[in-house]
Amino acid sequence: MEELPKLLKEEGVTIVGDMETHEYGKFGWILDNDGNKIELWEPIDQAFL
Repeated sequence: MEELPKLLKEEGVTIVGDMETHEYGKFGWILDNDGNKIELWEPIDQAFL
């Protein structure tokens, strides 16, 4: 999840804000071509996998 925003930005994807890390996962946000905000989530807790 830490490398994904860098790769997406290189491809021209708009990154919204900074990645956040919480006890239950890492989160990041991007905009699609229509301007819709999309949340990216990488779970940390094994219960979410």
